[in-house]
Amino acid sequence: MQNQQDHLHRGLEERHINLMALGAAIGVGLFLGSASAIKMAGPAIMISYALGGFAIFLIMRALGEMAIHNPVAGSFSRYAQNYLGPLAGYLTGWNYWFLWIVTCMAEITAVGVYMGVWFPDVPHWIWALSALVVMGSVNFIAVKAYGEFEFWFALIKIVTIVLMIISSLGMIVFGFGNGGLATGIANLWTHGGFMPNGVKGILMSMQMVMFAYLGVEMIGLTAGEAKNPKKTLARAVDSVFWRILIFYVGALFVVMSIYPWDQIGTSGSPFVMTFEKMGIPAAAGIINFVVLTAALSSCNSGIFSTGRMVYNLAQQGQALPVFAKVGKNGVPNAAVLISVVMLLGGVLLNYLAPKEVFTWLTAISTFGAIWTWAIILLSQLKFRRTLSPAQLSALEHRMPLFPYGSYIALAFLVLVVGLMAYFPDTRIALVIGPGWLVLLVVLYYVLGYHRQSGEPALKTARQSA
Repeated sequence: MQNQQDHLHRGLEERHINLMALGAAIGVGLFLGSASAIKMAGPAIMISYALGGFAIFLIMRALGEMAIHNPVAGSFSRYAQNYLGPLAGYLTGWNYWFLWIVTCMAEITAVGVYMGVWFPDVPHWIWALSALVVMGSVNFIAVKAYGEFEFWFALIKIVTIVLMIISSLGMIVFGFGNGGLATGIANLWTHGGFMPNGVKGILMSMQMVMFAYLGVEMIGLTAGEAKNPKKTLARAVDSVFWRILIFYVGALFVVMSIYPWDQIGTSGSPFVMTFEKMGIPAAAGIINFVVLTAALSSCNSGIFSTGRMVYNLAQQGQALPVFAKVGKNGVPNAAVLISVVMLLGGVLLNYLAPKEVFTWLTAISTFGAIWTWAIILLSQLKFRRTLSPAQLSALEHRMPLFPYGSYIALAFLVLVVGLMAYFPDTRIALVIGPGWLVLLVVLYYVLGYHRQSGEPALKTARQSA
């Protein structure tokens, strides 16, 4: 192993990271899950997505400030270790690892469902296993291979949404696809008003909206492998809010202008309905292809994220040392392998275990998302206090409205937790999530991680950064 390099390769180019930042924010939820949120808030769901998007923008700027100052692979787990202590770094790292394992389990299982539309006679598990093998193999080649796949996956999602928005605007303004009769935008207020369920409707949809954004923080994990992290990360982070407005709010605006909001979701995906209205007979097939690539993209990102997080935890002395080794291809092979093996077990569990088990696992990952975002904000607040006046003046990419921006975003997360407690479906996350943290803390002390500060690894990371 002596001939192996001890650091990751900076193989991700600016175009990779720009598209990844955008692709991470556009998940299967927008194509298939938006109908449920629309039922809760009506056309005012656009306000929910805009408010959630602003909170995510603040979280991403907090992460960007630290990532541009110190671009390392462990990202928010490393920053938690540096500024909040080793236990916070350990909890954040393993929480995020588990979050992506569960997310990938769901996405890989979904691949089987989507392929089943075209090949109903082939067992779903064959497609799920094939997706895992292919995406796992991509992550073993080199980080550039991962970036290239992610670039094209993201481009497919973006092109689909852009085409839908442009063609829908043609129908709204000129009546294209509607016999020359312009639909206008009256549907936004003629079916019970713009806020048919009032402010309560907006609040009720808020927790669903926030989890549609899960994955945007993954851009921080690319910091250790970006070719020019200061430039590329700054651009990716800055553009998050505007891209969310265009792709989420823009897409929902045109869909709800063409269709009364109370009819959306009664017959499948809003996107399928819109394409069919334009006279595209293969609409369902097109959207099935897009959600298939979205699921593969999520799986690809999940394997990348979990591998880098285990690698970082091993560097911090909070996982087996073998996971800190990097192959000649610049990939932490052992760390990626353990994540792929766990995913294989997870997919089997998903098919064999009772449904309640998967509900519990999803609850832990839901809690893990809130934890990750909160830790990013708390780490950034502490990070600022560690800077000297000279370092502060030299800080390149500052969090806006500091410190109030951080407090606003934290208050928003507290609101989301309160809403999770209000709804029986998500309340379980606030019971099982803290229980999972307690288990991690017990393991932290039983396995002796509290005696390993991870300082040598931190020193190495700072030198390589």
